[in-house]
Amino acid sequence: MSDFALGPLPDSFATTRDHLHQIAFFALSPSRYRVVGRMGLRPQPGGFGTPDFDGRTVRVEGNLLVHQDGDSVATRTISSVRDAVEFFGNDYDVEWFSEFRDPLTPLDPEQQLDIDPEATQALGQWFAFAWAVLEELKSHAVDGDDPSEVQLWPEHFDAAAELGDQSLGQRASFGASPGDGGHPEPYIYVAPWSEIDRSNPYWNDKSFNGSSLSYQELIESDDPIPKAIDFYLEGHRILHG
Repeated sequence: MSDFALGPLPDSFATTRDHLHQIAFFALSPSRYRVVGRMGLRPQPGGFGTPDFDGRTVRVEGNLLVHQDGDSVATRTISSVRDAVEFFGNDYDVEWFSEFRDPLTPLDPEQQLDIDPEATQALGQWFAFAWAVLEELKSHAVDGDDPSEVQLWPEHFDAAAELGDQSLGQRASFGASPGDGGHPEPYIYVAPWSEIDRSNPYWNDKSFNGSSLSYQELIESDDPIPKAIDFYLEGHRILHG
């Protein structure tokens, strides 16, 4: 199976996703941010984590926390958010960054988290899939699009890049979410920064200003990657008139 092969999700996916979101927000991203002032995460084999910073990476792999410092690798089975934060050498802090528009609501940091390694693997494959299609999307950028770096943002726990000329009302976030309150399963989306014409059936999502394509639609296609790219490019085309 490739790093971004998509298939049926385990029943444990939603719970594992929500608990790993807590780890991403309160343990992984702050570890990077406190050292280099950046918080974006990346897909990693078997899960997700930080890119290299100061010779280190911190990540989740299956049901394990992994702290790699040079050639030294330490692991610990995930238990609670506080334990994860301290494993990576930090103090638990709910407000580690004060400028989030939508900070994640914390669980009790002592709560025992329920992590299924199979669900973590599926989550990592979803983020790897997102990276592949978003990087391909960026290769289709036109003059004025000013595409951003693909990032896995800790507050929303989605992978996204931005394209389009904001002054012309063309800029949008193109992303991939593992699911949220309005979507029980993963989905990809186009979220314009300007108002949309709801008479256009492309703009089909009722929970935000934009369009979405469901995980089920992706896995039922012959090849999810071109289907996702076509979905993104259609949004890009509409926004560019």
